[in-house]
Amino acid sequence: MTHALIVIDMQNDFCPAGALAVAGGDEIVAGINARMAEAEAVILTQDWHPADHASFASQHAGRAPMEVIEAAYGPQVLWPDHCVQGSHGAAFHAGLDTTRADLILRKGFRRAIDSYSAFFENDQRTPTGLEGYLRTRELTSLEFVGLATDFCVAWSALDAARLGFEVRVLTGLCRGIDLDGSMTRALKDMRAAGIAVL
Repeated sequence: MTHALIVIDMQNDFCPAGALAVAGGDEIVAGINARMAEAEAVILTQDWHPADHASFASQHAGRAPMEVIEAAYGPQVLWPDHCVQGSHGAAFHAGLDTTRADLILRKGFRRAIDSYSAFFENDQRTPTGLEGYLRTRELTSLEFVGLATDFCVAWSALDAARLGFEVRVLTGLCRGIDLDGSMTRALKDMRAAGIAVL
């Protein structure tokens, strides 16, 4: 058993009518469930922010969602409040088959730092523990699906490649935000890193 499907942030707030909705985010649920049925291992990630998270525009006077500020660890997009711990928005989409999950990894719970990647906080140094879990289980071949292609999916896939995993991103089972050309950059960066973008 070497293959794992990593499902990124299939949560209500990233689906239509959510606080940070990704267009068509709910359209990929059935396809992800079908892919889970073929996977040897399934990991779900879940954005899990405290209500006063530093990435929320509401925590910065005079700032609006989608503005970019310079945080201690680099550029940080300011988002609408989303995926607040215990909220409906933070819950997985009702149609997602969570019973197939071997592991649910929560990220973004540290107030002062955002976490796009499933492997590291946005300082790209603080680990989430996922690498250790995968290596302990000898899961070396990873497929990524979910939301959003150009942020959490891409950052996760790039970190996985940097860590030496074999990585595929199934773009048909992802949807993106495309903030100021972020989709084009993400796809280019993933291909340059040797990731199979399918």
